Amino acid sequence: MIVKEVLNEELLTLAEVKEILSRITEERREQGIEVGYGFRKALHHADQFSKTSGEKSRELVNKLLKLEKMKPAIAIRIADILPQSRDEIRSIYAKEKYTLSNEELDQILDYVLETIE
Repeated sequence: MIVKEVLNEELLTLAEVKEILSRITEERREQGIEVGYGFRKALHHADQFSKTSGEKSRELVNKLLKLEKMKPAIAIRIADILPQSRDEIRSIYAKEKYTLSNEELDQILDYVLETIE
């Protein structure tokens, strides 16, 4: 497949990708169309590694984006990984040019724990 132009680009969490791919799979099954190997592998990966629903992960991303030192890509990564400790969050921020205070780390952890429960 040759892509001529990107019309729209949006960052999605793994849980949202899983829901979209599942919906497409069901639509194709109803139409009698077989899904390709790469598509099935992508769905399997999303199914295996997503930890919450798409709605909960999007809520977490929206909460995280309200924080001062939060970029959309990092918020998506946090929603996908759901870190359980300060060290895990620090590893996500390792490539950034700034570090987070303990209060900021605790705020992120609180948001993640709310999502898990």
